[in-house]
Amino acid sequence: MYVCLCNGVTDKKIRQAVRQFHPQSFQQLRKFLPIGNQCGKCIKACRDIMQEELVAMPEYQEIA
Repeated sequence: MYVCLCNGVTDKKIRQAVRQFHPQSFQQLRKFLPIGNQCGKCIKACRDIMQEELVAMPEYQEIA
């Protein structure tokens, strides 16, 4: 689903960036994705998705 229509960013792209870069704030997430810099309507949804992914991530990943 498109979250940021201005820049064509989907929820999948946001989830992937959170899993890959582990941003701890919305400002950090914006360094990796062009979100919230046009109309701003996507900011709340982006924050919600980021928090959802951060909570779902395991604290420690096993190294095989």
